[in-house]
Amino acid sequence: MTNVLHTELALVLRSRLALVSLVLLAAIAALAVMAGLRTVESQRDAIERSVAAQRAEQALVARQYAGEEGDAGQVGYYTFHPTWDPPAPLAFAALGQRDVQPYLLRVRLLGLQAQLYESDTANPEMALAGTFDFAFVLVYLLPLVAIALVHDLVSGEREAGRLGLVLATASAPVRLWRRRLLLRYGLVLVSVLLPFAVGCMVAGVQLVQATAVAVVAMLYTAFWFGLFAFLAARVRSSANGAMAMFAVWLGLTLLLPTAANTLINQAVPAGRGVDLMLAQRQLVHAGWDEPKDVTFERFFNTHPEWRGTPPVTVRFHWKWYYAMHQAGDDAVVPQVAEYEASLRARQRWAERAGWLMPGIAVQVTMQRLANTDLEAQLRYREQIVAFHAALRRYFYPYLFNEVPFRTKDVDAMPGFTPAPASGLADRQSLVVLLVLAMLAALCANRLLRKVE
Repeated sequence: MTNVLHTELALVLRSRLALVSLVLLAAIAALAVMAGLRTVESQRDAIERSVAAQRAEQALVARQYAGEEGDAGQVGYYTFHPTWDPPAPLAFAALGQRDVQPYLLRVRLLGLQAQLYESDTANPEMALAGTFDFAFVLVYLLPLVAIALVHDLVSGEREAGRLGLVLATASAPVRLWRRRLLLRYGLVLVSVLLPFAVGCMVAGVQLVQATAVAVVAMLYTAFWFGLFAFLAARVRSSANGAMAMFAVWLGLTLLLPTAANTLINQAVPAGRGVDLMLAQRQLVHAGWDEPKDVTFERFFNTHPEWRGTPPVTVRFHWKWYYAMHQAGDDAVVPQVAEYEASLRARQRWAERAGWLMPGIAVQVTMQRLANTDLEAQLRYREQIVAFHAALRRYFYPYLFNEVPFRTKDVDAMPGFTPAPASGLADRQSLVVLLVLAMLAALCANRLLRKVE
């Protein structure tokens, strides 16, 4: 058996196309892992530098505006508080939303919605293709190498005039095809998983998560090898086989996902974060021209605990200013809920599209494992909302009771602490990949038995 495998391996490596394809795949996978590691390290550096700079700035503001006669309104206005979403160790393999959504945001005591969506100038939530990372190599490039290795599996023997001899000498021809497929399947997996394993060791990825990604890669690769073997058993020439396989790859990885993306966008319309920012700012700006009682009444509807505090009798007071901002936030709460519900609905439909398109299933699973999917981004926003609420709870007693904000009060201000990443596998997508791989393998096995 060992001699047989050595012979088969020599046959594969003797093919210049196969050898170059495998080496190229390994090199690109290594580059993708390096690029992902560098991106994650860059994000960590940016977070560390920003947090240190913001804390130094806070100390400066405290010295300037806090004291025996300190004004909480000024401290709240000039103090920026850093919030951040640290990348999970596995993020290098699937950058997902981290490449297009903010992972670092500083907030003030002003209205939050305008600050949350200030940088949301694009609509990247349905960028199904993703960026150049390990997931990209796995989803888009690995099938092309599989085509190079499988397109002439049967037709190559026929064109060389050896097919009759091969079938006559093999005790069970289907085992021969199966052995050749498994050998090529293993070579492709080694080419992509070896660089990934090195990346996991460098990043300190947990063994469970690394194994989960390896399982995803194995199932996805099995699907393509099964599908291509099915085609290889049907075509009469290697050229036709390569063209048919390329057409299937093009349809399943590019055309159908793009069409699905378009249909989902049309079926589930969603606004943009920047629209929420503009709506909140318009409400705040309109507040300058309204009587203060109108603004306070809107604010007291959601914050009745401050209704009995001293009224504002001067032209400007910080508590009126912050009430105006908070009333603007409260007014867009329904739009915010609708926006996030639309994003989640789109994500669910994208996951359903993965039932028929394994590339999408792979991306969904890997981004969930790497904590870089839409849910992770929304959880980060929820943490910012909770932190902003804590800031308001801390500052409001100083503002509405008109209490001096002393220097020691600066040290007691709430600080942001990011929640730990979950990084759970998407079982549904794993089951989908398993079913698709099994179906493709069964169909291929059935046709290869009939090769003659």
